[in-house]
Order: sequence, then structure tokens, then C-alpha cells
Amino acid sequence: MRDEYLQEAQTIVEDPNTLINLVSRRSKQLKHGSKPLIESLEKLEPEDIALREIIEGKITYQPWDQNSEN
Repeated sequence: MRDEYLQEAQTIVEDPNTLINLVSRRSKQLKHGSKPLIESLEKLEPEDIALREIIEGKITYQPWDQNSEN
């Protein structure tokens, strides 16, 4: 994983556990054949693609509200 991508993604997803889960799930999808949501001129590892997708706003998440009744 590239440090510069990780640092930039941490400014978007501040909770490290959430960021790890997002990257892990998306990289698994990519490894199983999902198409990247970004274009890159260089060959990136699935984890780096997932980080770039987060940075570019292609992947978002909704924090879980513990106080929610549902």
C-alpha cells in the first residue's frame, strides 16, 4: 500500500478501522474480478486502487448510528 494514498484517504475516512474495512472489502471485490472505478496509467495493486477510489469519491460509506432503532 502506498503511504501517500493511505494518508490522503485518512483525511476522508478518519476512523482507521472503517478505512481498513473499506479497503479490505473493495480489494477483495477487485481480486475477484470487479472492474476498477478509476482509470490509471500505471499498474496498481488492488489495495491502492481501493484507496484511489476512496480518495476520488467513487466509494463512499455511511457511518453506522449506534443510537438508531433499526
